[in-house]
Amino acid sequence: MRPGLTNWVLLGMVLGVAVGLACHHAVGAPEGREAIAGGFAVVTTLFMRGIKMLIAPLVLSTLLVGVAKMGDGAAIGRIAAKAMLWFILASVASMGVGLAVVQTLKPGAGLDLAAAAGAAGLKAPPMSVANLIIHMAPSSIIDAMANNAVLQIVVFALVAGVALAHLGQAGAELLRIAEAVSALMLRMTRYVMALAPVAVFAALAQSLTVHGIAIVGTYAAYVGGYYVALALLWSLLLGAGAVVLGARSQWRLLKAIREPMLIAFSTTSSEAAFPSLLARLEGQGVPNRIASFVLPLGYSFNLDGAMCYAVFASMFIAQAYGVRLSPAEIVQLLLLLFITGKGIASVPRGSLVVVAATLPLVHLPEAGVALILAVDHFLDMGRTATNTMGNAIAASVVAKWERGAPGPEDVAGISETGQA
Repeated sequence: MRPGLTNWVLLGMVLGVAVGLACHHAVGAPEGREAIAGGFAVVTTLFMRGIKMLIAPLVLSTLLVGVAKMGDGAAIGRIAAKAMLWFILASVASMGVGLAVVQTLKPGAGLDLAAAAGAAGLKAPPMSVANLIIHMAPSSIIDAMANNAVLQIVVFALVAGVALAHLGQAGAELLRIAEAVSALMLRMTRYVMALAPVAVFAALAQSLTVHGIAIVGTYAAYVGGYYVALALLWSLLLGAGAVVLGARSQWRLLKAIREPMLIAFSTTSSEAAFPSLLARLEGQGVPNRIASFVLPLGYSFNLDGAMCYAVFASMFIAQAYGVRLSPAEIVQLLLLLFITGKGIASVPRGSLVVVAATLPLVHLPEAGVALILAVDHFLDMGRTATNTMGNAIAASVVAKWERGAPGPEDVAGISETGQA
């Protein structure tokens, strides 16, 4: 991506806010606002469809090439173990920050919130450990790609990459084809991402046309409290990253990923940020074999912003309804959220689905999810950007732990993707 595209994304954000608020105040009838928002939604939907059509072949081809070039199954297991160690520590820290802030600020205390009609469309069966393991195995790679089931694509690519590495000379042609497909996907990504500023503008204008800025004020303590938690979480993640990477490297990484983070923040979609994030990491010297492996895995297991949100929102609902949870019940809630938060992130309103699935298990009113639905878009912006940053740091840290300088193939990839 061109460096100047970041400025266009920022301009799109400013114009989207201005136009959205103007439309909200100019049109009084809710039906009129919905009609205008529907026009903006067309642009956002087209952009998201363009991104989604690239995700599956991009993840499959880049990860397949990376694993095949690793060759050694022990190296794959070592990288996976290091990535999962970071993911678990980051998830625990994220949940701890969310719990500490919500218990300190108590944004829901004293609120007399009546139960809404229910969280329609947000119900989901609880994700047990058994269901998570079963969900990882694709019944069909075609079905997994059609549904952008990233975790299942990762599993298939791992198996296929190991097999390809052991085909020897017979697999050389398949490897060249996979490399060509990966290059093609990155080139197509450049074309689609050129529309990012317009999509960012439309996404913000759509939301603010319908709700206006007043909806944030209604839940000011809730929204503000969560962003306080995110600020602390950012400090923690960046501090931990600086310890491993070094302060200068951490700062360069943060500057490099500002554009993917802005896209994630504005569109509330990790998928929209994935292609540019992959290119930026490679441009920072993270080997392709590591970036293309850790990032897709992180989208299922390393959702720092979402984990912080799930705890914060659940405890907010408990406070709003005057439900006092004992320390044992809070621990149970955290364990349940840790499990339900894995493998469910690709569901629309994924974090809300996690909360809705978990509340009944700790005897909290599930209808409470509907009470926070109105402002969820504004919180989703922050948690998606945090997810993006957390995965970038994770990939960089794993690369540092591996002490892997880019090989010849990675250097070539960087020179190409660094301009993407």
